[in-house]
Amino acid sequence: MPILVFVESAEGKIKKTSLEAVAYAHAMGGPVTAIALGAAEKSELENLGKYGAQKVLHASDEKLNQGIIQAYAEVLVKALQDENADVLVLANSSLGTPVAARVAARTGASLATNVVSLPETASGFVVKKSIYTGKAFSFVELSNKKKVIALKKNAAELKEVGGAAQVTPYTVQLPDALFAVKILSSEKATGEVLLPEANIVVSGGRGMKGPEHWGMLEGLAKTLHAATGCSKPVSDMGWRPHHEHVGQTGVKVAPQLYIAVGISGAIQHLAGVNSSKCIVVINKDAEAPFFKAADYGIVGDAFEIIPKLTEAIKAAK
Repeated sequence: MPILVFVESAEGKIKKTSLEAVAYAHAMGGPVTAIALGAAEKSELENLGKYGAQKVLHASDEKLNQGIIQAYAEVLVKALQDENADVLVLANSSLGTPVAARVAARTGASLATNVVSLPETASGFVVKKSIYTGKAFSFVELSNKKKVIALKKNAAELKEVGGAAQVTPYTVQLPDALFAVKILSSEKATGEVLLPEANIVVSGGRGMKGPEHWGMLEGLAKTLHAATGCSKPVSDMGWRPHHEHVGQTGVKVAPQLYIAVGISGAIQHLAGVNSSKCIVVINKDAEAPFFKAADYGIVGDAFEIIPKLTEAIKAAK
């Protein structure tokens, strides 16, 4: 069963979530062809072979650098046909999910988003997906011949299985009508580690008492090579930029470790972090709701705990 995997890139680098999509497709049995759209470094594309891609198609047309959903879907529909692939796998992301929906509509494919495990094929083709912001799972049968699977972050193990993949230029004639919508500007997240891609996230809430105290959280994050996040009230008050807002209406994260400092744990915030592998809560209020969702909790003053924790981690390294 040939499988096509759409891989996303940022500043020429392939995103970790896309590496996971390639590894997932390989675990399904392949053979796996990856496809990248827009600018991407050749070495990054060749590296996809380590995770199971036999070959990589690169549609390098400059018009594809902006991530226009209609154009991306057009290229993927053609690639599915050219590669004789009935399955498309991609990351469940702000770009991947709408692209997946459009491809499914164009090809009459069954679509599943937020998929968290390999399909069961003993009787049909059934996938397990996360629903209700991670509070439950559903099992969905994809009955159509063509299938589109949007994979949730951290749902696939990154394991090296091969060497460099063969990279082949891929050209598609794209009509101007696909670019009728133009992206005039975009605000990109900044920092050493970007929030959606981070394995560790250090977040702060109103308990930090003001933006002037964020240096200690940034110090802890740097020590852990982590991204920084915040609660919605913090971004609303302008203490931190909006792209750091973690929650149901902000960025949904699924890191290996989520450290919440001075965050009470409103349901909207929990909805954005409950897919984290391990949650550590630091709060001086022992009755904070977040403790009920935590794997580990520390009741105490963050202004005393964070500096000591940072120094202890530095010493352990």
